[in-house]
Amino acid sequence: MNNAKIIIIGAGLSGLMIAYLLQKKGFEVIILEAHTRIGGRIETVIGTTGATMELGATWFSKPHQHLIALLAELDISYFRQHTQGISFFETMSFVPPQKFEISDAEEPSYRIVGGTATLIEKLVAEVGIQNIKTQTKVTAIKEVNNHLEVTDSDGIIYEGAKVISTLPPHLLVQTVTFEPLLPDSIQQLARKTHTWMGESIKFAVEYTRPFWRENNYSGTLFSQASIIQEMYDHSTADNKGYALKGFLNGGTNTLSEEERKAKVILQLTKLFGDDAANYVAYHEKVWRNEPLTFFPYEHLLMGHENNGHPDYKKPLLNDKLYISGSETASENPGYMEGAVVAAKNIASQF
Repeated sequence: MNNAKIIIIGAGLSGLMIAYLLQKKGFEVIILEAHTRIGGRIETVIGTTGATMELGATWFSKPHQHLIALLAELDISYFRQHTQGISFFETMSFVPPQKFEISDAEEPSYRIVGGTATLIEKLVAEVGIQNIKTQTKVTAIKEVNNHLEVTDSDGIIYEGAKVISTLPPHLLVQTVTFEPLLPDSIQQLARKTHTWMGESIKFAVEYTRPFWRENNYSGTLFSQASIIQEMYDHSTADNKGYALKGFLNGGTNTLSEEERKAKVILQLTKLFGDDAANYVAYHEKVWRNEPLTFFPYEHLLMGHENNGHPDYKKPLLNDKLYISGSETASENPGYMEGAVVAAKNIASQF
Protein backbone atom coordinates (compact mmCIF):
# COMPACT_ATOMS: atom_id res chain seq x y z
CA MET A 1 0.00 0.00 0.00
CA ASN A 2 1.17 3.52 -0.82
CA ASN A 3 0.31 5.73 2.18
CA ALA A 4 1.70 9.02 0.87
CA LYS A 5 -0.65 11.86 1.89
CA ILE A 6 -2.12 13.68 -1.08
CA ILE A 7 -4.12 16.89 -0.62
CA ILE A 8 -6.84 17.59 -3.17
CA ILE A 9 -8.28 21.09 -3.34
CA GLY A 10 -11.94 21.15 -4.32
CA ALA A 11 -14.71 18.59 -3.82
CA GLY A 12 -16.34 18.93 -7.21
CA LEU A 13 -16.54 16.11 -9.75
CA SER A 14 -12.82 16.25 -10.61
CA GLY A 15 -11.66 16.35 -7.00
CA LEU A 16 -13.88 13.48 -5.93
CA MET A 17 -12.94 11.44 -9.00
CA ILE A 18 -9.22 11.95 -8.38
CA ALA A 19 -9.64 10.87 -4.76
CA TYR A 20 -11.65 7.82 -5.86
CA LEU A 21 -8.96 6.75 -8.34
CA LEU A 22 -6.00 7.42 -6.03
CA GLN A 23 -7.57 5.54 -3.13
CA LYS A 24 -7.81 2.53 -5.44
CA LYS A 25 -4.05 2.84 -5.85
CA GLY A 26 -3.55 2.87 -2.09
CA PHE A 27 -2.89 6.56 -1.54
CA GLU A 28 -4.10 8.42 1.53
CA VAL A 29 -6.07 11.48 0.41
CA ILE A 30 -7.79 14.42 1.99
CA ILE A 31 -10.06 16.81 0.09
CA LEU A 32 -10.24 20.44 1.21
CA GLU A 33 -13.45 22.16 0.11
CA ALA A 34 -14.10 25.85 0.72
CA HIS A 35 -17.89 25.62 0.41
CA THR A 36 -20.37 24.33 2.98
CA ARG A 37 -21.63 21.85 0.39
CA ILE A 38 -19.93 19.23 -1.78
CA GLY A 39 -20.29 19.13 -5.56
CA GLY A 40 -18.70 22.24 -7.03
CA ARG A 41 -20.49 23.17 -10.23
CA ILE A 42 -22.92 20.30 -9.82
CA GLU A 43 -25.93 21.47 -7.83
CA THR A 44 -29.28 19.69 -7.90
CA VAL A 45 -32.29 21.32 -6.23
CA ILE A 46 -35.19 19.07 -5.25
CA GLY A 47 -38.48 20.96 -5.31
CA THR A 48 -41.51 20.48 -3.08
CA THR A 49 -43.16 18.49 -5.89
CA GLY A 50 -40.19 16.12 -6.17
CA ALA A 51 -38.85 17.74 -9.34
CA THR A 52 -35.05 17.54 -9.55
CA MET A 53 -33.70 20.74 -11.07
CA GLU A 54 -30.10 21.25 -12.15
CA LEU A 55 -28.60 24.65 -11.43
CA GLY A 56 -25.21 23.41 -12.55
CA ALA A 57 -23.90 20.61 -14.79
CA THR A 58 -26.75 18.74 -16.46
CA TRP A 59 -26.39 17.04 -19.83
CA PHE A 60 -24.05 14.62 -21.55
CA SER A 61 -24.15 12.60 -24.76
CA LYS A 62 -22.87 9.34 -26.24
CA PRO A 63 -19.41 10.70 -27.18
CA HIS A 64 -18.81 11.30 -23.44
CA GLN A 65 -17.65 7.74 -22.94
CA HIS A 66 -15.48 8.33 -19.87
CA LEU A 67 -18.44 9.75 -17.96
CA ILE A 68 -20.76 7.01 -19.22
CA ALA A 69 -18.29 4.35 -18.10
CA LEU A 70 -18.13 5.94 -14.65
CA LEU A 71 -21.92 5.94 -14.38
CA ALA A 72 -21.95 2.24 -15.25
CA GLU A 73 -19.21 1.53 -12.70
CA LEU A 74 -21.20 3.29 -9.97
CA ASP A 75 -24.51 1.75 -11.10
CA ILE A 76 -26.10 5.11 -11.91
CA SER A 77 -28.94 5.22 -14.44
CA TYR A 78 -29.60 7.96 -16.97
CA PHE A 79 -32.37 8.85 -19.39
CA ARG A 80 -32.89 10.72 -22.62
CA GLN A 81 -33.68 14.43 -22.56
CA HIS A 82 -37.30 15.00 -23.64
CA THR A 83 -37.51 16.94 -26.91
CA GLN A 84 -40.69 15.58 -28.50
CA GLY A 85 -43.29 18.09 -29.62
CA ILE A 86 -43.26 21.65 -30.91
CA SER A 87 -40.28 23.83 -30.00
CA PHE A 88 -39.89 27.60 -30.20
CA PHE A 89 -37.29 29.91 -31.70
CA GLU A 90 -37.59 33.64 -30.97
CA THR A 91 -35.63 35.95 -33.26
CA MET A 92 -37.08 39.36 -32.31
CA SER A 93 -39.44 40.48 -29.56
CA PHE A 94 -41.97 41.95 -31.98
CA VAL A 95 -42.07 38.88 -34.27
CA PRO A 96 -44.10 35.75 -33.37
CA PRO A 97 -41.81 32.83 -32.45
CA GLN A 98 -40.98 30.27 -35.10
CA LYS A 99 -42.15 26.74 -34.39
CA PHE A 100 -40.15 23.62 -35.25
CA GLU A 101 -39.71 20.00 -34.22
CA ILE A 102 -36.41 18.37 -33.29
CA SER A 103 -35.69 15.30 -35.38
CA ASP A 104 -35.18 11.95 -33.66
CA ALA A 105 -32.10 11.59 -35.88
CA GLU A 106 -30.25 14.25 -33.90
CA GLU A 107 -27.71 13.14 -31.30
CA PRO A 108 -29.68 12.87 -28.03
CA SER A 109 -28.65 14.38 -24.73
CA TYR A 110 -29.01 12.53 -21.44
CA ARG A 111 -29.64 13.35 -17.79
CA ILE A 112 -28.92 11.37 -14.65
CA VAL A 113 -31.87 9.72 -12.92
CA GLY A 114 -32.45 11.41 -9.57
CA GLY A 115 -30.38 14.43 -10.58
CA THR A 116 -26.71 15.01 -11.34
CA ALA A 117 -26.01 15.19 -7.60
CA THR A 118 -26.55 11.41 -7.55
CA LEU A 119 -23.09 11.09 -9.12
CA ILE A 120 -21.59 13.28 -6.40
CA GLU A 121 -23.34 11.31 -3.65
CA LYS A 122 -22.04 8.00 -5.00
CA LEU A 123 -18.46 9.30 -5.22
CA VAL A 124 -18.65 10.75 -1.70
CA ALA A 125 -19.78 7.33 -0.43
CA GLU A 126 -16.82 5.70 -2.20
CA VAL A 127 -14.24 8.26 -1.04
CA GLY A 128 -15.61 8.52 2.51
CA ILE A 129 -17.06 11.68 4.01
CA GLN A 130 -14.39 11.49 6.71
CA ASN A 131 -11.80 12.29 4.02
CA ILE A 132 -13.55 15.51 2.94
CA LYS A 133 -13.18 18.71 4.95
CA THR A 134 -15.72 21.41 4.02
CA GLN A 135 -15.60 25.11 4.91
CA THR A 136 -11.85 24.93 4.39
CA LYS A 137 -10.74 27.67 2.02
CA VAL A 138 -7.14 27.30 0.87
CA THR A 139 -5.26 30.60 0.88
CA ALA A 140 -1.58 29.62 0.55
CA ILE A 141 0.64 26.80 -0.70
CA LYS A 142 4.30 26.69 0.34
CA GLU A 143 7.07 24.30 -0.63
CA VAL A 144 8.97 23.06 2.43
CA ASN A 145 11.72 20.51 1.81
CA ASN A 146 10.10 17.37 0.37
CA HIS A 147 6.48 18.34 0.96
CA LEU A 148 3.97 21.17 0.54
CA GLU A 149 2.24 23.12 3.27
CA VAL A 150 -1.33 24.15 2.53
CA THR A 151 -2.76 26.91 4.70
CA ASP A 152 -6.48 27.61 5.03
CA SER A 153 -8.29 30.85 5.89
CA ASP A 154 -8.25 29.93 9.59
CA GLY A 155 -4.47 29.58 9.55
CA ILE A 156 -4.57 25.78 9.84
CA ILE A 157 -1.70 24.08 7.97
CA TYR A 158 -2.01 20.75 6.17
CA GLU A 159 1.08 18.86 4.98
CA GLY A 160 1.07 16.76 1.84
CA ALA A 161 3.62 14.96 -0.27
CA LYS A 162 1.61 16.15 -3.29
CA VAL A 163 -1.14 18.73 -3.80
CA ILE A 164 -3.69 18.62 -6.61
CA SER A 165 -5.83 21.68 -7.26
CA THR A 166 -9.12 21.21 -9.08
CA LEU A 167 -10.13 24.87 -8.79
CA PRO A 168 -10.67 26.74 -12.06
CA PRO A 169 -7.12 27.87 -12.91
CA HIS A 170 -8.07 31.55 -12.99
CA LEU A 171 -9.63 31.30 -9.52
CA LEU A 172 -6.58 29.41 -8.24
CA VAL A 173 -3.97 32.01 -9.14
CA GLN A 174 -6.18 34.91 -8.04
CA THR A 175 -7.05 33.56 -4.58
CA VAL A 176 -4.10 31.38 -3.49
CA THR A 177 -0.57 32.64 -2.80
CA PHE A 178 2.43 30.45 -3.63
CA GLU A 179 5.92 30.20 -2.18
CA PRO A 180 7.95 30.04 -4.30
CA LEU A 181 5.92 31.87 -6.93
CA LEU A 182 4.50 29.86 -9.79
CA PRO A 183 6.21 30.42 -13.16
CA ASP A 184 4.99 33.63 -14.77
CA SER A 185 3.95 31.70 -17.87
CA ILE A 186 1.54 29.59 -15.80
CA GLN A 187 0.17 32.62 -13.97
CA GLN A 188 -0.49 34.41 -17.25
CA LEU A 189 -2.06 31.30 -18.79
CA ALA A 190 -4.36 30.81 -15.81
CA ARG A 191 -5.50 34.42 -15.93
CA LYS A 192 -6.47 33.87 -19.55
CA THR A 193 -8.28 30.57 -18.97
CA HIS A 194 -12.04 30.71 -19.16
CA THR A 195 -13.98 29.36 -16.18
CA TRP A 196 -16.67 26.94 -17.30
CA MET A 197 -20.16 28.21 -16.42
CA GLY A 198 -18.72 31.32 -14.77
CA GLU A 199 -20.99 33.73 -16.62
CA SER A 200 -24.03 31.45 -16.70
CA ILE A 201 -27.34 32.17 -15.03
CA LYS A 202 -29.35 28.97 -14.73
CA PHE A 203 -33.01 28.91 -13.81
CA ALA A 204 -35.82 26.43 -13.29
CA VAL A 205 -39.57 26.90 -12.87
CA GLU A 206 -41.37 24.13 -11.03
CA TYR A 207 -44.95 23.10 -11.90
CA THR A 208 -47.56 20.63 -10.66
CA ARG A 209 -48.27 19.36 -14.21
CA PRO A 210 -46.49 19.35 -17.56
CA PHE A 211 -49.00 21.61 -19.33
CA TRP A 212 -46.60 22.08 -22.26
CA ARG A 213 -46.56 18.36 -23.01
CA GLU A 214 -50.35 18.26 -22.70
CA ASN A 215 -50.47 20.78 -25.57
CA ASN A 216 -47.82 18.98 -27.67
CA TYR A 217 -45.01 21.39 -26.84
CA SER A 218 -41.55 20.01 -26.13
CA GLY A 219 -40.57 22.67 -23.62
CA THR A 220 -37.58 23.53 -25.81
CA LEU A 221 -36.93 27.20 -26.53
CA PHE A 222 -34.14 29.15 -28.18
CA SER A 223 -34.41 32.93 -28.01
CA GLN A 224 -32.43 35.94 -29.18
CA ALA A 225 -35.12 38.34 -27.98
CA SER A 226 -35.94 37.73 -24.32
CA ILE A 227 -34.40 36.91 -20.96
CA ILE A 228 -34.61 33.14 -21.46
CA GLN A 229 -32.03 32.28 -24.10
CA GLU A 230 -32.28 28.49 -23.96
CA MET A 231 -34.76 26.20 -22.20
CA TYR A 232 -35.82 22.54 -22.00
CA ASP A 233 -38.33 20.25 -20.36
CA HIS A 234 -36.84 19.29 -17.02
CA SER A 235 -39.29 16.69 -15.79
CA THR A 236 -38.01 13.71 -13.83
CA ALA A 237 -37.28 10.31 -15.37
CA ASP A 238 -40.44 8.83 -13.82
CA ASN A 239 -42.53 11.82 -15.02
CA LYS A 240 -43.71 12.62 -11.50
CA GLY A 241 -41.91 15.95 -11.05
CA TYR A 242 -42.25 18.74 -13.61
CA ALA A 243 -40.17 21.78 -14.46
CA LEU A 244 -38.82 23.93 -17.25
CA LYS A 245 -35.13 24.76 -16.98
CA GLY A 246 -32.50 26.63 -18.92
CA PHE A 247 -30.18 29.62 -19.25
CA LEU A 248 -30.90 33.32 -18.84
CA ASN A 249 -29.17 36.19 -20.62
CA GLY A 250 -25.90 36.62 -18.72
CA GLY A 251 -26.21 40.40 -18.82
CA THR A 252 -29.24 40.25 -16.53
CA ASN A 253 -26.96 39.52 -13.56
CA THR A 254 -27.37 43.24 -12.78
CA LEU A 255 -31.10 42.71 -12.10
CA SER A 256 -32.54 41.41 -8.85
CA GLU A 257 -33.82 37.85 -8.61
CA GLU A 258 -37.40 39.17 -8.44
CA GLU A 259 -36.86 41.21 -11.61
CA ARG A 260 -35.46 38.22 -13.46
CA LYS A 261 -38.29 35.99 -12.24
CA ALA A 262 -40.92 38.46 -13.43
CA LYS A 263 -39.36 38.59 -16.89
CA VAL A 264 -39.10 34.78 -17.06
CA ILE A 265 -42.76 34.24 -16.15
CA LEU A 266 -43.84 36.94 -18.61
CA GLN A 267 -41.89 35.25 -21.43
CA LEU A 268 -43.28 31.80 -20.56
CA THR A 269 -46.83 33.14 -20.36
CA LYS A 270 -46.52 34.71 -23.79
CA LEU A 271 -45.39 31.36 -25.18
CA PHE A 272 -47.61 28.90 -23.31
CA GLY A 273 -50.52 30.92 -21.96
CA ASP A 274 -51.85 31.37 -18.43
CA ASP A 275 -50.79 27.87 -17.31
CA ALA A 276 -47.20 29.13 -17.22
CA ALA A 277 -48.09 31.72 -14.57
CA ASN A 278 -49.40 29.02 -12.22
CA TYR A 279 -45.98 27.87 -11.01
CA VAL A 280 -44.96 26.24 -7.74
CA ALA A 281 -41.52 27.83 -7.36
CA TYR A 282 -38.80 29.68 -9.24
CA HIS A 283 -35.15 28.70 -8.74
CA GLU A 284 -31.98 30.26 -10.12
CA LYS A 285 -28.21 30.31 -9.81
CA VAL A 286 -26.07 33.28 -10.85
CA TRP A 287 -22.68 31.60 -11.08
CA ARG A 288 -20.90 34.93 -11.47
CA ASN A 289 -21.94 35.70 -7.88
CA GLU A 290 -20.25 32.57 -6.50
CA PRO A 291 -16.80 33.73 -5.27
CA LEU A 292 -15.73 30.15 -4.53
CA THR A 293 -16.23 29.33 -8.22
CA PHE A 294 -15.75 32.50 -10.23
CA PHE A 295 -13.26 35.37 -10.08
CA PRO A 296 -13.79 38.34 -12.46
CA TYR A 297 -11.49 38.41 -15.46
CA GLU A 298 -9.04 41.21 -16.09
CA HIS A 299 -9.79 41.02 -19.83
CA LEU A 300 -12.61 39.62 -21.93
CA LEU A 301 -12.20 35.86 -22.47
CA MET A 302 -13.90 33.70 -25.05
CA GLY A 303 -15.87 30.66 -23.98
CA HIS A 304 -13.49 27.77 -23.15
CA GLU A 305 -10.46 29.93 -23.97
CA ASN A 306 -7.25 28.05 -23.08
CA ASN A 307 -9.25 25.11 -21.71
CA GLY A 308 -7.18 21.96 -22.19
CA HIS A 309 -3.92 23.87 -22.67
CA PRO A 310 -0.99 21.39 -22.70
CA ASP A 311 0.95 23.39 -20.09
CA TYR A 312 -1.55 22.26 -17.46
CA LYS A 313 -0.21 18.73 -17.82
CA LYS A 314 3.16 19.72 -16.32
CA PRO A 315 3.51 19.41 -12.52
CA LEU A 316 4.91 22.41 -10.64
CA LEU A 317 6.95 23.07 -7.49
CA ASN A 318 9.38 20.24 -8.17
CA ASP A 319 6.64 17.82 -9.21
CA LYS A 320 4.64 18.33 -6.01
CA LEU A 321 1.80 20.53 -7.34
CA TYR A 322 -0.67 19.53 -10.04
CA ILE A 323 -3.34 21.70 -11.66
CA SER A 324 -6.41 19.71 -12.65
CA GLY A 325 -10.16 20.28 -13.05
CA SER A 326 -12.46 20.31 -16.03
CA GLU A 327 -10.78 23.35 -17.64
CA THR A 328 -7.52 21.39 -17.96
CA ALA A 329 -8.91 18.30 -19.72
CA SER A 330 -7.47 17.21 -23.05
CA GLU A 331 -10.94 16.03 -24.12
CA ASN A 332 -14.23 17.90 -23.69
CA PRO A 333 -12.79 20.52 -21.32
CA GLY A 334 -15.39 22.46 -19.39
CA TYR A 335 -17.91 19.61 -19.17
CA MET A 336 -18.55 16.69 -16.83
CA GLU A 337 -16.76 14.48 -19.33
CA GLY A 338 -13.80 16.85 -19.12
CA ALA A 339 -13.84 16.67 -15.32
CA VAL A 340 -13.61 12.87 -15.47
CA VAL A 341 -10.91 12.95 -18.17
CA ALA A 342 -8.85 15.45 -16.16
CA ALA A 343 -9.10 13.24 -13.08
CA LYS A 344 -7.96 10.18 -15.02
CA ASN A 345 -5.06 12.10 -16.53
CA ILE A 346 -3.82 13.13 -13.09
CA ALA A 347 -4.35 9.73 -11.44
CA SER A 348 -2.38 8.05 -14.21
CA GLN A 349 0.72 10.04 -13.13
CA PHE A 350 0.75 8.49 -9.64
